[in-house]
Amino acid sequence: MRAGEEAILRDIVLVGGGHSHVGVLRQFGRRPLPGVRLTVICTDTHTPYSGMLPGYIAGHYSYDQVHIDLRRLAMFAGARFFRDEVVGLDRERRRVLCRDRPPLSYDLLSINIGSTPRLDGVAGAAEEVLPVKPIRRFNERWLALLQRVCGHPGGTTIAVVGAGAGGVELTLAMQYRLRRELQALGRGPDELRLHLFSADREILSTHNARVRRTFERVLAERGVVVHRHAEVSSVSHQQLATRSGEYLSADEIIWVTQAGGAGWLRDTGLSLDSGGFILVSDTLQTVSDPLVFAAGDCAAMIDVPLEKAGVFAVRQGRPLAENLRRSLMAMPLRRYRPQARWLALISTGDRRAVASRGAVCAEGAWVWRWKDRIDRRFMAGFQDLPPIDEPAAPLMPAISLDASETAQARAAAAIRCGDVAPVAATLLRQVVRMLRAHNCGEVWLGLEDGEHAAILQVPPGKAMVQTLASCGAFIDDPWLFARIAANDALDDIFVLGAEAHSASIVATLPAGLDDKVEDTLFQLLSGAAEVFTGTDCVLVGARAVWGPELALGFAVNGLVGAQLTGVMDKGSMRPGEVLILNKPIGSATLLAAHRRLRATGRWIDAALRSMLQSNRLAASCLNTYAASACTRVSALGLHGQLLAMTRRAGVAVELDLNALPVLDGAAETAALGFPSRRPAAGSCTSRAPSASDPACRHPKHALLFDPETSGGLLASVPPETAEACLQALRALGYPRATSVGRVLPAGQGPEPILLKL
Repeated sequence: MRAGEEAILRDIVLVGGGHSHVGVLRQFGRRPLPGVRLTVICTDTHTPYSGMLPGYIAGHYSYDQVHIDLRRLAMFAGARFFRDEVVGLDRERRRVLCRDRPPLSYDLLSINIGSTPRLDGVAGAAEEVLPVKPIRRFNERWLALLQRVCGHPGGTTIAVVGAGAGGVELTLAMQYRLRRELQALGRGPDELRLHLFSADREILSTHNARVRRTFERVLAERGVVVHRHAEVSSVSHQQLATRSGEYLSADEIIWVTQAGGAGWLRDTGLSLDSGGFILVSDTLQTVSDPLVFAAGDCAAMIDVPLEKAGVFAVRQGRPLAENLRRSLMAMPLRRYRPQARWLALISTGDRRAVASRGAVCAEGAWVWRWKDRIDRRFMAGFQDLPPIDEPAAPLMPAISLDASETAQARAAAAIRCGDVAPVAATLLRQVVRMLRAHNCGEVWLGLEDGEHAAILQVPPGKAMVQTLASCGAFIDDPWLFARIAANDALDDIFVLGAEAHSASIVATLPAGLDDKVEDTLFQLLSGAAEVFTGTDCVLVGARAVWGPELALGFAVNGLVGAQLTGVMDKGSMRPGEVLILNKPIGSATLLAAHRRLRATGRWIDAALRSMLQSNRLAASCLNTYAASACTRVSALGLHGQLLAMTRRAGVAVELDLNALPVLDGAAETAALGFPSRRPAAGSCTSRAPSASDPACRHPKHALLFDPETSGGLLASVPPETAEACLQALRALGYPRATSVGRVLPAGQGPEPILLKL
């Protein structure tokens, strides 16, 4: 459900971005359910497809070819994407507990988080081995291993523990890639030695004898040493031992066995099997709670033992999506019937593969090509998404509501059709109580007192700075949006060299059932309060109104010395000073592209990290290094802010386009036509921009005019302190702080802003 389209009646929360959940997102994107808000919580924005990971390890695929962009897929599905780690459940109150954000309410919950390594039974393993699971974090571990092996002088011995299909495939893929990397470095590929440990007598014990013989031959031909009946009992620094008394020294030990359920599942009260996996029925509902579903490797079907293979997780996506719908519509659920025999296509690292199904075995390059076509077709279903503004498919019937909820839904519909009006005071009071707000000594009457107004004391020798700010939601996470919007509002205080003192909030909320509105308001106020608390700013007032779209407004107060010492304003630039920008630009074009599914999730992640970073320390640093003028890059864009500064100060500036720091992907999305604001006639010169003007063809040119939310600070600093100021800013956590130009006397050119190429 996309913002502004339907009143919120039910919440489905998807924990994890596994193969089943990406299928659910795609199904809901194609057939949305009116009144249902979908939220996916995952630690990573890009989730790997396990079927193509061996090819990625071997070097046959790029990162993007084997990863599904969850943020982009969630946008297509009309779902909210929250990047966080789930650490528990409060099933009594139907809330998901997260590591870094407030609890999130649900009506239905689905868990698809894969498995985690079980290393506690092997002494030393937790400290010494490199586990493959959880698979979502595999890439960072693999790249680190690749770097270590290539940088390791002399020979390298790698031990892989686990000789199932995953362990064998991983061994051969790593060997193929690493040998080629060593050859490219001018080193002998035989420096690499691989050992494969199997606790059983056979490798690939779940496959037929022909498949096992084929891989035994391939491993022998490749020089991989296979250890049978070799259950690893302990691991010490670069050494492992088996229960049979065998020892091996190894530079790297890769763990591809003994995976289990995530530790936090034990405290949920859900029924688990001996491996810690969630027990589910054939409807994929947990056996202990009909409101909680589970799928993929983290689930175990009662009476139907399934191998932990991606094929089952993929196949569970469609019935899981259907049963989530049916559960909300009070319809009978459908059974998931796993196939008795399934096709496994196991690669040998060198663009060859082996097909295994029942008693069938086939080998060769053609099997790899077959596997490649299947895998690419699967990934295309998540990468080649239709434009988001296409007409939606016919909607499903309405969800089931009780009498009280039906009355609330009718009231919500009436509100959405009418004018903006205050949210019920009781709802706001409930959320304020949840915040546990408190007043400081300078606030005599505030939020916790339940008043609409606050009484504040201005300390002696201080002057009050006041600002107003408003911001419409640009991201689907209300907690994250509120934190960024609060930072944006505080920047108006910091940019003057003031310290934040107190703030009030007005939240505009789309209508829905009372508990849905309460949850959204709680997320908003929690996010804003967290930012304010971190800057010693007290939240003294809050108000909420109904409106078509989520938005926040702020009134923020700050304090400066009564003599206005240290105040930096827009109009004090002096010729000869250096222009410094502490954060990159380009957030608006990225967010605009994201709404149309044209930006990658990692670009959006980086933009959000930049927007979340407070400018408080930067403002103090600029003040320390004698900045004469300072402004924040805001809705006017960098060019608009510079224009205001030059006019106030009566100077000109030279701006170096090549030096300008921009967010990853911003130049690409701007080139696609996604800048939110195009340069108009007279924006850079007194003439309309010409396509033949080299400055207008520069890839960063359009970004000068893009509005920013919680952008960087732009300051003019004396040349003698500029370099030290830049070093200090970078040390404070602004790595992209850059000198972007210089201040010139007025009349140096026909226009106040000269663009240097």
